[in-house]
Amino acid sequence: MDRLVPFRWIMALAALFWGMALSGSAAAETLRISSIRVHNHGDYTRFVLDMSQPAKPSIFTLADPYRVVIDLPDVEWAEDANTGKEGEGLVAGYRFGHFRPGNSRIVVDMTRPGEISKVFALPPDGTKGHRYVIDLTTTSRDAFLATAGWPKDQRTIAARPTNPIITPKKKGKYVVVIDPGHGGVDPGATGRTGLIEKNVSLAVAKQLRDELEKTGRYNVVMTRDKDVFYSLDDRVEMARQAGAELFISLHADTIKDPKVSGLSVYTLSEKASDRAAAELASKENSADIIAGVNIHKESSDVSMILIELSQRETMNRSVAFAETLMPQLQKETTLLRNTHRYAGFVVLKAPDVPSVLLELGFLSNKTDEKNLKSDRWRANVARGITSSVDQHFKNEELGGYYSTRQAFLK
Repeated sequence: MDRLVPFRWIMALAALFWGMALSGSAAAETLRISSIRVHNHGDYTRFVLDMSQPAKPSIFTLADPYRVVIDLPDVEWAEDANTGKEGEGLVAGYRFGHFRPGNSRIVVDMTRPGEISKVFALPPDGTKGHRYVIDLTTTSRDAFLATAGWPKDQRTIAARPTNPIITPKKKGKYVVVIDPGHGGVDPGATGRTGLIEKNVSLAVAKQLRDELEKTGRYNVVMTRDKDVFYSLDDRVEMARQAGAELFISLHADTIKDPKVSGLSVYTLSEKASDRAAAELASKENSADIIAGVNIHKESSDVSMILIELSQRETMNRSVAFAETLMPQLQKETTLLRNTHRYAGFVVLKAPDVPSVLLELGFLSNKTDEKNLKSDRWRANVARGITSSVDQHFKNEELGGYYSTRQAFLK
């Protein structure tokens, strides 16, 4: 196949091949991907999946940024979690993981517009198992845009990949929603020694859940309790469906300067408090794009109007909680200078739920990364947050949203 072949023909042949293969007993087995390989051959870049059995992938391309999305049934991943950080040729990098029930996803980032020139399967040959091969060649932006876009069956479901089950509110208990950032196909940041943000945020979230539940005062809802992907809008909707009275999103960051360290607290604002806050919000808000999700954003004008009209009181309450957090967490860990910051994080935009985003530390800093690995440090931070939650609801019962702010500023 020296000439480019129409992509629809390639996919038809591939579907026929995989459909015939799946009719055998292997279809009942769990698909395992043992390795993912990228090779730059000069005039094309080859992307190879080594698999335990044939599968039937769905492949499509997306623009801005340029990506190839490969959807598979549920996969058991044998690849190292850090694989894909660097690519070759047309491939800038890739990531993989659970996307929604019954569906795993690989997202391949391209350095420039690329065309899928070949797609073919190779059976076991005695030295290697089943392989699925995608060849990419350089093309123009116009040519890329002519074929890129969402498959018809994903145009509506991609923005809402799951239907979360919400635990009914228990009488007499406050509802606190904990949101471990990232997950599944979206790993988040990676630390100096390979520590991954999605794992850190989930570990701290579980300890915080346990601390809150031990008090007997809270009905705790987790947006995720395992390594799965949820879109940013899903996370907000979960909180609203749960009747959340407080929403806490947990993250960890990386930055070019390895000397920068410390925990920080973010609340929503249409204007970022500083350039670093704006850059962080932009990075966190790109999670859906990173996972290959079909997103439909409101215009900036509409978003600002909604914030102004619907969220003013909620934002005030979020600020009050953030400033309750700071003195408590200062007892447990180092805080970043200018600890309380503001930016337009999507997950903080529920108009009726006081919300904060905690950046637990910097994975790019030696001390912070060591802390984030430590069960003892995580437990101390979880207890500090729990004490802050207790104080927050006491203040709300007394109508004293701003009392903690005044006390902290003295």
